[in-house]
Parts: sequence; structure tokens; C-alpha cells
Amino acid sequence: MGKRSRQRQKNQTAGRDSRDNAGWGAGYADIVKENKLFEHYYKEQGLVPDGEFEQFMEALREPLPATIRITGYKSHAKEILHCLKEKYFKDIQELEIDGQKIEAPQALSWYPDEQAWHTNMSRKIIRKSPLLEKFHQFLVSETESGNISRQEAVSMIPPLLLKIEPHHKILDMCAAPGSKTAQLIEMLHSDMDVPFPEGFVIANDVDNKRCYLLVHQAKRLNSPCIMVVNHDASCIPTLQIDSDGKKDILFYDRILCDVPCSGDGTMRKNIDVWKKWTTSNSLHLHGLQLRIAVRGVEQLAVGGRMVYSTCSLNPIEDEAVIAALLEKSEGALELADCSADLPGLKWMPGVTSWKLMTKEGQWFSDWSEVPSSRHTQIRPTMFPPKDPEKLFFVVNKVWTTYGLSFPKLGLSQNSSSQTLMFNSAAQTAVSPAALTPTDAPRLPESAETEGEGPEGKVVIIYGNISSLLCLFFLFSRPPPLKKMRLFGYKEDPFVFLTEDDPVFTTIQSFYDLSPGFPKLNVLTRTHEGKKRHLYMVSKELRNVLLNNSERMKVINTGVKVWSRNSDGEEFGCAFRLAQEGIYTLQPYIRSRIIRVSVEDIKVLLTQENPFLSKLEDDAHAQAKKLGMGSIVLKYIPNPNNPAEPQCPIQLCGWRGKTSIRAFVPRNERFHYLRMLGVEVFRDKQGLGQKRRDGDKEGKEEVADEVEKEEEGAAENEEDLDLENANENGSSEPKTDSGNQGTSS
Repeated sequence: MGKRSRQRQKNQTAGRDSRDNAGWGAGYADIVKENKLFEHYYKEQGLVPDGEFEQFMEALREPLPATIRITGYKSHAKEILHCLKEKYFKDIQELEIDGQKIEAPQALSWYPDEQAWHTNMSRKIIRKSPLLEKFHQFLVSETESGNISRQEAVSMIPPLLLKIEPHHKILDMCAAPGSKTAQLIEMLHSDMDVPFPEGFVIANDVDNKRCYLLVHQAKRLNSPCIMVVNHDASCIPTLQIDSDGKKDILFYDRILCDVPCSGDGTMRKNIDVWKKWTTSNSLHLHGLQLRIAVRGVEQLAVGGRMVYSTCSLNPIEDEAVIAALLEKSEGALELADCSADLPGLKWMPGVTSWKLMTKEGQWFSDWSEVPSSRHTQIRPTMFPPKDPEKLFFVVNKVWTTYGLSFPKLGLSQNSSSQTLMFNSAAQTAVSPAALTPTDAPRLPESAETEGEGPEGKVVIIYGNISSLLCLFFLFSRPPPLKKMRLFGYKEDPFVFLTEDDPVFTTIQSFYDLSPGFPKLNVLTRTHEGKKRHLYMVSKELRNVLLNNSERMKVINTGVKVWSRNSDGEEFGCAFRLAQEGIYTLQPYIRSRIIRVSVEDIKVLLTQENPFLSKLEDDAHAQAKKLGMGSIVLKYIPNPNNPAEPQCPIQLCGWRGKTSIRAFVPRNERFHYLRMLGVEVFRDKQGLGQKRRDGDKEGKEEVADEVEKEEEGAAENEEDLDLENANENGSSEPKTDSGNQGTSS
């Protein structure tokens, strides 16, 4: 096994080197972007308008443009946008690299508030070109800080179509690697003045290892309203909650159903698809996709909305699944038009008829043509509905296909996705058999792939029939309780503190917490011994956790708000503030706050342990009145001075004997300094940098595997904790080792 693994690793490295050493827009030079079977199949399906198929194929051979998204829920998103437009975009718009003129980045016209941008620069060019080094460093550090996401344009569409509001209970069924999940979290926190929105996101993935990639994405957002769980989406358990003193079933207001798929819409990114594509992939996946979609509908609240999405062009994975779902719902679900939801997004109709083809090239237009020997591979739900009335129902609800990329036709986003929406008015009950796709074949492990590509399809479902709710209540019971088989890493327990827990005694007095502080929302990760870290979740997620410990495998939840300081008791409190949770916790803190100016922040973020006298007079006077220990450094914008950042900034700090410092991870330091107009740039010199570059190469393999959505996700983790220096008599805290996050 070891020898085989080493050989595989060697081959992967060689493949990456050949791609990186290729010229502009090139990659996988040994793979010819031709697949006659693919062309024959999609010509026959009639997905592409007459006379445009060659343009369609040429578009698939073009390199995928780089796309970034500014996280929308943070109050300083506008400052990031201003920094991008006025600094980095202006610096690169006139460049020419390898004979290719760099186009100025353009905002995606359909994404709200200019929060998403694309350019003709490939990821390789951004990463390797010395002329783009500053821009690349900006992207890496801001991505790690959670202020920017490297996300493909089509991946951004499904969360927008969910129309999230802060009170919504949301289920993300197949969430890893997590870029869409991050969008859902952002939309929950649209009002930054509310530290605990009423809604929450439960993000699920069947792959235990990918769950930790999902945790990494979600933790950048520092939200107390996200929970990561590890289940098979097709049989994800039904959860219970306490409602008005009695047990109730948890139904979700919004569900994102981004199912595993063949990924044949990702040819511009996943070049291997060109040589590996076969029609059998869609036949293997159809049953799993339908089971996941049905399971999602079973947990959808009355009046709720579900988005079904794939990155496949194949009608067997898209139109067929939706047609089967509509038929099984017997009128309780309804397709609705969403073509006007994202103004500026190009779209075209989907298909209303399609055929099946085996890998041997045999075509079938109807279930009656399929020989019995093929009945385990091909199922009736893969064909269009035979009943004209049912087909009429589907056709008249508008199957909308977004933005097939034909540059010569003037379509703007170089991406495609298909959107279907359901809305219901029928009073038809659904039979239990109709909700259970028992005839769907189970997916072999070898066929299970997923991704978010330059092409994809999206479906939105509404459920608003009271009879449907009753049915789901009766037929969506969880499986019999038994000891859950745990795979992957063993997670530490989630233990909620009681209101009279002794840990609150000193915390309450030291930070003067307001009476409204929700003590019951605080949890730790150990039953015994010292509490090393304290986390917070919303009361709604607390409700879910307390009522479902035997039903679900929780990988991660909560945001860290305090960490134990081994010497802290002599300063009055054994726990110091954690930067991750400062925006959640600060509204409840009424003491140990120092108001700082822009110049104060520059000093605190560029000097490790500046003397108190380095602060301006106002902040200096405030600091002198405080004893040693953890503090909040708070900047409040001045609307009369537009040259300064117009968003609040809150940093964790430490007041020492004669000095003061900010406890802020390195990438966040860079982020705030950029907002203040300070140039941040590291020269790539020396052995240390070579070591980091070596680390980066290994991590890029992981990034390639999980959608290439962010660059250098953990590239510089060894530098993130700046708590070990001890200069200028700072008497800084020593943080206990142990759990460094809410996941083991």
C-alpha cells in the first residue's frame, strides 16, 4: 500500500508540474480536449441551439476565468471593495503577461452590490507571475481571514436563489468544500448589529475528511450559527427541537441540495473529464440524486424553498430528477419561474424531452424499449414523463438554463447553470410510496463525484401544503435509535455550561457582562478537567444540539470567545478574549474597552509590544486606568472624515505592565492595515520562505481536489498565533495548550 501511495503521489506531482510550466491558459498539456462520444451524446440531446454546437465546444476548451467574491455580511465589505477597486485593480489593468493583455476585472452584473468579480487571468498566472505578486498576496491573506472567497461564478448562484433571511433555518445537504455554505452564513448575518440571528445553517457532508475542509471554510466567518455534521444526505436523520415546552420535528425553511454528479459541466476546470467522460456516470448517479432530493423535500417546511443543483449538463441528472420528484409529489410541489431573480444573468430554456444512451452507444427513448437485462442499470424515472398533462405541467413552469458560455454570442459570464423552481397550490396528499424512490439503483462508490463547475444546474422547490407537512411528519421518522457508528476522528463532546457555573464568576465581574448575556449558549469541549476554551452558539443551535446528541454526528459548531490564560487569575480572570468571537461577544462587554484611533491601530498592528506611550493621548489615558489583562480595542468610524474607514473595528488586546498589544492573527493584521491604507507586502526571500513555499505546494494538491475555490487555505498557519513574544514588560498571557478550535 505504501509503495502504491508513493507512486500515486509522484504521478500527481508530475502532473501538476507539467500544468504549471505550461504557457498562458494552458494546462494538462498531455490531455487532448476532444471526446467524440461526449459530442455525439449532446448533439443528440439537443441542449444547444441549432448552429451553435461548435461554439459551445470551443467555449468548453477555453480556460476558466478567475473569480472572487467579497464576503457580504461583514460591515467592512465596502472597505474591501474600495481597496480592490482603487488599489489592486488599477495596478493590474494595463499589464501584459506572456503576450496576453490582462483585462481589468469586471463585476458580475447579477451579483448584488458589486460583491463578485471576474477576470481573464487564470489561477496559475495570478499565483506565478511576479507582476501580480502583491495582488496574489492580497488574495491569499484576505481569503484566509474570511474577507474574500475564491469561488467560481456559477457556484454563487444557488445560495442567492434561496433568498435567505436572518430567521431562516437552513440545511446544506452536500456542503463540502463550503463556498456555498459561507454564502448562506453571510446572508444570515446581513445585520451585523445582531450577534445571534434567529436562523442557523446545518452543513452536512457524507465524507468525514471533507467535513474538515468545510469546517475550515465556515470558521473563517466566525459565526455562532453554523453546525457541521457528517451523514449520508440520502438518509440524513430527522431532528427534534423543543417548541413551546414540547418535542417537535425540525423542518427547514431553506434547503440547498447540491448533489454529487458526473461533473461533465466542469470540463474547463477538471480537464480529466475530457478523457474519462462516459454516459454510464449519469446512469449510476441518478438514483442517488433522486434519493437526496426526496430526503430534502421530506424535511422542507411548509412554505419553504429548496434549491437542487448539479454541475452536470446531463438531463438524466437534472430534468429527469426534477420530473420524477414532481411526479412523486403528486401536486404537492410546484415548479416556479425564477428567471427574473438575478437581473443580468443570462439564461436559456431547458429541454422537455431527452434520451438515454448506454456506454456501448445504444439509445433508448422510452422505458418500454429497455430490455430486462438492463433494468438494474436503467430505471423508469430516467425518462421524460409519458403523461402529456404531467409534461405540460413541467413545461409551463419554465425550465430556465443560465448562461451557456458562447463568447461570440455575447453571453457575459462564461458559465452555465440550470434553474428550476417549485411552487404549490394543489391540495393533493402524497402517498408514502411516492416519497420513497425504492426503484432507484444505489450508487457504486467508484462513480461518486461532485464539484462546482463552469456549467451547472439549479432547482428551487417550494412546499406550502398543510397536508404535505402532516405526511412528512408521519413518514419522515428517524431510523430506530441505536449506537451510531462513528467514522473518522473521534470528536470531543459539546458540553453546555449552566448559569451558575463557577467559571462565570470572575468572567462576569472582570468584563462586566450585561444582564442579557446568554450564559446558557456557552459551551466547552470537555466533561472533566479545566475548561481550556469557551465557545458560543445561538439558542436555536443549542436547542438542536441538546435534543439530538444520539441522532447526529456533529463535527464542529460554535465560535470561540474565550481561551484560558494560565497566569490570568493573578490579573483577575483566568480567561482572555479570543479574536474569533469578538464581534459576537463584544455587545455584551461593558468594561475593559479602549477606544482607539486609526493611528493607534496602525501602531498596534505594526509593532509587537508598543509602550503605552505610543498610543495617542485619549487611548493612552484610557489604558492607564485599566489593570493588566485582556482588553477590547474598539474603533468607531467618524462620518465627518471619509478618508478613514467607515466601519467599526474591534480587536482583542492585552494590557501589560508598560505596554499594550493586539492579539490578532497575522492575516487579519494585514487585512486591517490595508483598510487603513498601509502597504502590506512580503518579499519572497530566504530559507524560511522556501520552506513555506514547500508547504504550499503540498497544500495546493488539496486545493485542486476541493474545487480550487481558495488559494493557500492553510498556507501560513504556522504564523497565525502571535502570542509567544514577550517584550517591553508586557506580562503577556500564556495560553494553555490543548484544543485549538472546536474540532479535534
